[in-house]
Amino acid sequence: MAQAETDEGRGLLAEQRRAAIAAEVRARGGVRVTDLVLRFGVSDMTVRRDLDALARDGLLEKVHGGAVALGESSAHEPGFEAKRTLETAAKEAIAEAAAALVPRGGAVALSAGTTTYALARRLTDVSELTVVTNSMRIAELFAQRLRPPGARHGATVVLTGGMRTPSDALVGPVADQAIRSLNFDLAFVGCHGISIAAGLSTPNLAEAETNRALIAAARRVVAVADHSKWGLAGLATFAPLTAVDTWVTDGGLAETACAEAAEHVRHLLIA
Repeated sequence: MAQAETDEGRGLLAEQRRAAIAAEVRARGGVRVTDLVLRFGVSDMTVRRDLDALARDGLLEKVHGGAVALGESSAHEPGFEAKRTLETAAKEAIAEAAAALVPRGGAVALSAGTTTYALARRLTDVSELTVVTNSMRIAELFAQRLRPPGARHGATVVLTGGMRTPSDALVGPVADQAIRSLNFDLAFVGCHGISIAAGLSTPNLAEAETNRALIAAARRVVAVADHSKWGLAGLATFAPLTAVDTWVTDGGLAETACAEAAEHVRHLLIA
């Protein structure tokens, strides 16, 4: 009973533990249940439940005694909930730093993604802000938190139309046409991968085109991507690093990567 109670208490940190497991699988190619039990101080059953959940989200493949990394292609696109559990502390730090860049009364664009979603949570109280987004999740967040219509303060939110992707982005010609008729002070864009060779990239071809439209309509472009995205490349590049005015990332980015990125983006901001 004592062990069960301990596991239940530590289950409050299940999302963080699963994110750490997923990150270790990506880094090492595989993990063993026995090693995870020792590392996290939880029961064998708790670890197996974690692996079951991560496997359902498409983040790893369970094998006898542990789990291995999936042989992901550059076109693999995890769902919103699967990505939301990864690098949560880094995303929150990035969101806090990025929110400080948003001016009162400004017009900003937020691309779809879990890091931009974390940023959106910090923008609901920014006075007289206009937000344009192709993220259904972000639009729903503002709808839940905004003050009553007609209030002098709070954000005005515009959700583009379009076709829905697995990550709850709205993309395609309808979204692209709506975005091209607008002008933003800032565009905050997330990405699947960021690298010198591939720039900012995504597994979804249509989402790449919509992100290009967001970038083209903005006076300044801010990439929000944690350290785990560095060196990854999705199927479609939607911007070179030289198109990024500011990249907001976290302290987990290696010094060598910081030095390389700083040579290409105009400003590197470590949260």
